[in-house]
Amino acid sequence: MKGRQNYLCRQKLYDIENQPVLQGMEDVNQYAEICQWEKTTETGDRAELADLPDSSTLWPLIDARRETCTGQKCKQFEKCFITWMHQRAAEADVIIVNHHLFFADLALKQMDYASILPDYEGLIFDEAHDIEEVATQYFGIQVSNYRADELARDTEATVRLKRLESAEVEHAVAELRRRSELFFELFPSSEGRSSFDNRPEFLEVNRGAYSSLLNSLVRLETEFSRVKDRPEEINRLAERTKELRGAFEMVLESRDHNYVFWWERRGRGVFIGASPIDVSALLRERLFERVNSILLTSATLAVGGTFDFLKRRLGIQNAKEKIHASHFDYRRQALLYLPAHLPDPREPDFARMAAEEIVHILKASRGRAFVLFTSHQQMRRIYESVRGRIRYPCLLQGTAPRTALLDRFRSTPHAVLFATSSFWQGVDVQGQQLSAVIIDRLPFAVPTDPVVAARIRAINEDGGNAFTEYQVPQAVIALKQGFGRLIRSGTDRGVLAILDHRIVRKPYGRVFLESLPAYAQTNRLEDVKTFMREL
Repeated sequence: MKGRQNYLCRQKLYDIENQPVLQGMEDVNQYAEICQWEKTTETGDRAELADLPDSSTLWPLIDARRETCTGQKCKQFEKCFITWMHQRAAEADVIIVNHHLFFADLALKQMDYASILPDYEGLIFDEAHDIEEVATQYFGIQVSNYRADELARDTEATVRLKRLESAEVEHAVAELRRRSELFFELFPSSEGRSSFDNRPEFLEVNRGAYSSLLNSLVRLETEFSRVKDRPEEINRLAERTKELRGAFEMVLESRDHNYVFWWERRGRGVFIGASPIDVSALLRERLFERVNSILLTSATLAVGGTFDFLKRRLGIQNAKEKIHASHFDYRRQALLYLPAHLPDPREPDFARMAAEEIVHILKASRGRAFVLFTSHQQMRRIYESVRGRIRYPCLLQGTAPRTALLDRFRSTPHAVLFATSSFWQGVDVQGQQLSAVIIDRLPFAVPTDPVVAARIRAINEDGGNAFTEYQVPQAVIALKQGFGRLIRSGTDRGVLAILDHRIVRKPYGRVFLESLPAYAQTNRLEDVKTFMREL
């Protein structure tokens, strides 16, 4: 099962026929192709449309998102791909979903909405180290200028497709767009996520813009209620408008001390959110105490040979546990290189000297490497310094979609990929094409991130030591994930390099080394060259 946005809505596709909503020949051609596909597909899954680009402007008009679904009141309910998916799931013994769909379902159940997944007796979570992060996302709440724009866009599309004559609704939508734009322009233009602890002061200064935005949502709700013979799609839009108004009030006005409040700017998007500081109680109550049998598995769950960190963060109280030995011969297959001569990563000279070391390693490995960073800025800086000094093709995250970069890396001899967090896990490149993984520094979470900072503060205020109980274990799991990109089969061999000398010079470095597999180790570049020659 996948998220609803992956599936075609037949009713929307039929509604578009003979309506002037398509933009340009690309949309027209895609529409014709989808119409033919709709007659034969058994799933309605857009993954079957190999030529439909991710950037398609047509697909959002015809997908089966919950926000625009009229459910059993839809004329196509019996033929709906979502209905068929639910029927197959109800009859199945095993259902496969990703973490996001699972926790989206759990969050809907928390709000007493209809569930996405059928009842289940047992659960297996693969990559279970991701549970806390995904649960934090779905147990929280978020608003954005994109969400307001989407409501406006869906309203305009519904008015056109249903041929409704309601100038008042159109005026209300235009007002919502204006008020939303004015409100979100109040946030600084700098990229990144920041604490929003100063919400009372923000509202005191900007009460007019905030109230105008809420009033525009109230006006839109009112105009929806006045539409004569309104179709079910209008009722659904009215519910969404009310939900969005409530979400704004939650993230701007709530005083719930169990949540941390933040705002973030990403490109043209401005997001305001409330995230739970601790999800352990929520997970224990809504998941671990309600399901008969749950298995959590991953190659990176243990820290220092125990599961204590994971159990504490997820609220697990009673569990059987087992660490299985890997079937890989890490001592023979991998060499861990820990250069001792580099400065502390926090010193000004680190980037220059790290770039020099990366050049030496890449020459020894003849490219064929991932160079992974914890910072986009550091990634770009070192990429610019290195690429002109080696003769191997260099790829940079952000210059193409993730899947396209991976395909290019796999098909380009001796390629080097410079990347950040999204390439630290879930990436599989087997064989000699990937013979080195270089990590610039220990992957500690940014302590100024609002959610991280709130969790650090909560642990310390409770009498604990956030650095040893939270920050170090979290970084250990991230490092294990990054290193896990290299050895993917019994025949893979290569070098793992960590350029952060704190792993050998700081007392906490021992936790990292004890948590890693039994790699052969060296601090000499000559050993790396010898290993690579033998390989």
